[in-house]
Amino acid sequence: MNRRHFLTAATGASAVSSISAAADGAGWYVANKGRIRQSVVHWCFNPMSVEELASAAARMGLQSVELVSPEHWPVLKKHGLTCAIAGSHGFAKGFAHVEEHEECIAALRKSIDACVAHGVPSVITFSGFSRGIAHEDARKNMIDGLKKILPYAEEKRVTLCLEMLNSRVAENMKGHPDYWCDHIDYALDICRAISSERMKMLFDIYHVQIMDGDVIRRYQQCAEFTGHIHTAGNPGRQELDDEQEIHYPGIMKAIAASGYKGFVGQEFIPKHADKLASLNAAVKLCDV
Repeated sequence: MNRRHFLTAATGASAVSSISAAADGAGWYVANKGRIRQSVVHWCFNPMSVEELASAAARMGLQSVELVSPEHWPVLKKHGLTCAIAGSHGFAKGFAHVEEHEECIAALRKSIDACVAHGVPSVITFSGFSRGIAHEDARKNMIDGLKKILPYAEEKRVTLCLEMLNSRVAENMKGHPDYWCDHIDYALDICRAISSERMKMLFDIYHVQIMDGDVIRRYQQCAEFTGHIHTAGNPGRQELDDEQEIHYPGIMKAIAASGYKGFVGQEFIPKHADKLASLNAAVKLCDV
């Protein structure tokens, strides 16, 4: 089971999960500073059910569990949460290739309609893989294709967020070799060329660090066009701890100082058995 599956239809299976020993939330840090609106991405906490993760997230002061399918959104609402960003067509296909436009647009329209019905603000989109296409051809296809769906997004007031993914790491779910939009400058260029308030980027700190580095300066350059943010430690896409190289407190302070009002989604894959303890540590670290 891969990330594409979870982005299109996250499961709600109640398989045995690595629940914290403090399952009632006793001793957990609760986000309270209000400068960073935190969310958590469900797929990387599999096999934890949406219900379990939502319950824990609410008790930690998070505001969202994201990239779960609409059937689970009532569960989030029950816990006082939203889905900060919805899935769509998955990253294996995207707007870099004209022959994939129709399928991607259909998926985005369906997702946008669901967002409107449930008050979800954003939907994710992707470039797909290069597969030998020339850079300028892919760029043109991206702009032309996204312009086909943007009027609908603008009408419905739902923001499209183009995600940049790293192409360097070959490990499953930690990198995506041959992904076209593999530098943050590519995503920024597409957003600038389209110039719509409903066309933003998903600034994934983990992927940006691997491909471009200089994360704070990169973010400041992209702040105007950033619609959503993801986290993870590097290397390994694991906890935001002192065994990885990204200094999250400094980055979060820069994000807060920029006036960013969107969500920051925790999208790391916990290596520790106590997944909720790892999440809670990340929540505390990012509550600057």
